Amino acid sequence: MMEPELEVHEATAQETSAQEAAAAASTASMRPVSPAQAAAPPASPLAQQPCPTCGSNGAAMPASYVYALGRIEPRFPRLSVEKEFAQATGRAETVNLTDRQALRQVLEQNRYLVKQLCWVMTVGGLETYIVAPRDPTDANLLVETLRPNPQPGDVDLVVGMRGPLAPPEMCNGLLVPIVAFDQLYSFDRASLIGSIPRPERVAAERFREAAGEVFDRLMQMTDNAGATDEHRALNYLTVRYPAIYAAVAQAQGRNSSLTAVDVRPSALSGVRNIVEVIFSFTDRATDVVEKQFLRVDVTEEFPFLVTKLSPYYDR
Repeated sequence: MMEPELEVHEATAQETSAQEAAAAASTASMRPVSPAQAAAPPASPLAQQPCPTCGSNGAAMPASYVYALGRIEPRFPRLSVEKEFAQATGRAETVNLTDRQALRQVLEQNRYLVKQLCWVMTVGGLETYIVAPRDPTDANLLVETLRPNPQPGDVDLVVGMRGPLAPPEMCNGLLVPIVAFDQLYSFDRASLIGSIPRPERVAAERFREAAGEVFDRLMQMTDNAGATDEHRALNYLTVRYPAIYAAVAQAQGRNSSLTAVDVRPSALSGVRNIVEVIFSFTDRATDVVEKQFLRVDVTEEFPFLVTKLSPYYDR
């Protein structure tokens, strides 16, 4: 049992420390503030957020990576930013431009506004992330997401690290995770499909139709926010591994349909985090199922292929 005298001594020490801290704070408040300190701008909301990979005791936490496909759009976080943008628009030459074209032109001519806006990524039409560049020089990539003539097939790919929830003041009350991106690509569905190498025995038109069907199916998978290992692997394959499109087109040539896409942890996982992506093709006449699979390493921020597409046999 603790001695009463020790408790008294501790309480006295705490009171003394509190008095000393109060005196120090009072002295600090009386010190004159330099012009540089008075003119210093407040820290950005992103800079005020806690380290996404640091625990409360300073210990490292597992990193949470994002490999997401969706659409990015700018929003005004505060009324003052909206008014400043309106003044910049009034000074710009925007005759005969659509609203979207005028928005992009004003941001290109007034780069300081790019960092003032709130950039929201929607996945499947739902507000999912607030994105911000890890390197401030990459802020210009956000302007590239503003297509002069937007189309339904426009897609933005974000690769980065997911941090904490945004504070209410960061994006007009929107409470979604912040993603600090290292890579941001903007493309459209037609361009992606047109860049996929076509198998020699598959007609060009039929291959475009098959590839478009695969892309749409992967994009429409439920709850794919690109944050889990399974979804990161699928999104990586969607934009980086053209062989899956060729496999579907060839299967359709054999009168088979793509009936399932499954992702599961690989038996090869150990030090590295590896998943298996299994594609099931069902013969339309006999219902016989043929499976092919590949392995993707999703240990770190950038997934990569471990084994190529090959026949899969149930164990």
